[in-house]
Amino acid sequence: MKSIVVRAGSACPIIKLATIALAITLTLTACGEHGLEDIFGLGSSSSEDEEYYSSSSLRQNSSNSSQLGTSSNSNLQQSSSSSQLGDSSSSSLQQSSSSSQIGDSSSSSLQQSSSSSQIGNSSDGSYTEKGNSIANYKTKQIGTQTWMAENLDYNVAGSRCYNNNPANCAIYGRLYDWVTAMALDASCKSSSCASQVNAKHRGICPSGWHIPSNADWNVLMKFVNPSCKDNSHCAEAGAKLKAANGWNEDGGTDNFGFAALPGGGYSEGNFYGIGYYGNLWSASEVGRDKAYSMSMSYNYTLVSWLDYTKDFSRSVRCVKD
Repeated sequence: MKSIVVRAGSACPIIKLATIALAITLTLTACGEHGLEDIFGLGSSSSEDEEYYSSSSLRQNSSNSSQLGTSSNSNLQQSSSSSQLGDSSSSSLQQSSSSSQIGDSSSSSLQQSSSSSQIGNSSDGSYTEKGNSIANYKTKQIGTQTWMAENLDYNVAGSRCYNNNPANCAIYGRLYDWVTAMALDASCKSSSCASQVNAKHRGICPSGWHIPSNADWNVLMKFVNPSCKDNSHCAEAGAKLKAANGWNEDGGTDNFGFAALPGGGYSEGNFYGIGYYGNLWSASEVGRDKAYSMSMSYNYTLVSWLDYTKDFSRSVRCVKD
């Protein structure tokens, strides 16, 4: 430390006023109540002290420290930041913690797999649709007819997996509104399109197969139970046509290998009935905006002959031409 020199004039001698001890005393007096702690950085800093510094780097550290609830020490900031992420200060571990916050591993492939399952996508490779090639389906001759022994699983616009989960498509097939199943214009949902429906209307069925009409269903019902009447509920047919497995309760005896399954349905944004109800479209309309459906329930042995609005989504079975 330099000595302080006072000159009183040419006649006055030079007088040294400060020694090292005196200099320290003067310095402490100048620094006021903060003393050595502020000079040498001893002890913890207060927010007032941090605001006092004009250095931008110190202000930034002070701001980060305030947000993280730590001191302005940069090492402590990193530790605090890491604890906020539930991880150590290692950048690689921070990334892992961030990944766990979004419910996934930091691996992009695992993130994609998780995302796929949330939106019902089949990109994980665990499910491949059967399409509309009959070679991909089990079939069964019942009387004079040959039926698909599985629900159609052909991914076309307007179809969906129950709960948007491809695992349900793999078991129960896809759900289709009537217009989609029949491959007709959307205007047919609210108006009759009988003039566009062929006697053996293929719709989205495989080549050489068609959506069963009421006439086709009547043939099947009467073969299963000869006492059944046309276009009417058919007693005991449900028990004999339902698959032995796949129903939540009271599966059928599957006497003919038809293996009807409870694929449930979809309407106005809601899925319902999987495991309990199986509904299969008919190509036959009911008035302007409805069509017939063969319906089976877990707790009934009959096949119900019902009509539904065409915008309902239901399962599809195809019958050979």
